[in-house]
Amino acid sequence: MRNGEVSYWWQARGVPPRRPSLPGGTEADVCIVGAGFTGLWTAYYLKRADPGLRIVVLEAAFAGFGASGRNGGWITATLPGSRSRYARDSGGRKGVRELERQLRDTVDEVARVCQAEGIDAGLVKGGTLTVATSAAQGARLRQRLARDRSWGDEEETVRYLDKTELAGRLQVTGAVGALYSPDCARVQPADLAGGLAGAVTRSGVLLYEATPVTSIGPGRARTPAGDVRAPYVLRCTEGFTAALPGQRRTLLPMNSSMIITGPLSDAAWKSIGWDGCETLSDEAHAYMYAQRTADGRIALGGRGIPYRFGSGLDHDGTVAPWTVAQLGRILRRMFPVAVEAGIDHAWCGVLGVPRDWCATVMLDPRTGLGWAGGYSGHGVAAANLAGRTLADLVRGVPSPLTTLPWVGHRSPRWEPEPARWAGVRGLYALYRTADRLESAGRSSRTSLLARAGDLISGIPE
Repeated sequence: MRNGEVSYWWQARGVPPRRPSLPGGTEADVCIVGAGFTGLWTAYYLKRADPGLRIVVLEAAFAGFGASGRNGGWITATLPGSRSRYARDSGGRKGVRELERQLRDTVDEVARVCQAEGIDAGLVKGGTLTVATSAAQGARLRQRLARDRSWGDEEETVRYLDKTELAGRLQVTGAVGALYSPDCARVQPADLAGGLAGAVTRSGVLLYEATPVTSIGPGRARTPAGDVRAPYVLRCTEGFTAALPGQRRTLLPMNSSMIITGPLSDAAWKSIGWDGCETLSDEAHAYMYAQRTADGRIALGGRGIPYRFGSGLDHDGTVAPWTVAQLGRILRRMFPVAVEAGIDHAWCGVLGVPRDWCATVMLDPRTGLGWAGGYSGHGVAAANLAGRTLADLVRGVPSPLTTLPWVGHRSPRWEPEPARWAGVRGLYALYRTADRLESAGRSSRTSLLARAGDLISGIPE
């Protein structure tokens, strides 16, 4: 089994040769820090809107090195935050519904760009399934559906599948029901990130790799090679934000780990089904997520070690052996026939989580400083919408995007250490214990341990 090496997605695609580093100080109209999905999409739409702009993108490793090239491969319309919290802003419930509509349209927008730019990323819009594998999980699915209905979601947006209907799509051992939403697509994320980086550079954007940014200030991004000066400097660093001066408590770098099997046999796929290539998650508190890949494997992820003290980062995606074993147990429990394929690769990475779990798009017109992020694991589609929004904000063009409720949203800062470390590690200990108790019992009630965890974390419903 390979471990780390950034991700299976990059090993399958081939880790790209490095683009040139910044040769020295320079000037630009817009400087973007970070060449993940947020930074790349922002550059893409800015250049398309105004080809004359001089845009410089600075990346510490290579484009797509972070979460953009390591994630579960979901282009999902899931809201990166809490409906009720966003509704407190001036747009109210109407603004939240517009943000959700825009996210649904974004799934198709990413597919459109892939077709227009010739990006073959294995994209299939099969929707997403959230399964319940215990009585308590089944009750939470029903509660979630009731909340969705109260917000106006009809059958075409989300619907309940009973055990028989689910089995017609996908055989998950122990599943008692599921919710299905059509607004999600499977993708090979490294192919998407690599293809997008190519489209951006072809358009004339200057993308400098192996160029770490040491600090950001009004009109300037500082690097060891020199300063990039620009009227607009946009921070698009997501899970790596805590490494920048003054940003340690802005976003928590939440760790998520993945495994991928070898190719499954035709007989195994006949047993499992999954012909629609839906993305898959469960209703556990320490939930899993998965996809059937374009090359006939199962990729499955979960939290593993959720957080490292002091906002520490992984080493090239290397996963602890006990986390691999934990994810392997989930795989065997849900898909016993997948055992024959073995586990080929494991990797991990960090995603950016704000204290209130709500993403933000921000631009200060006085300083020219902007940023977007805090997607809490739902960033592949959200980053596209955020990039289009940042592009409109930089150009000063009023649009339906610039009034969405996440624009200008301010999240509180995370607690200092060691409270941050103790809180996150304790939270996931509670969640895992709650999941074990719910799986072992027949009660349809959510464990009190999980309820306590929700209160501590502030995770939105």
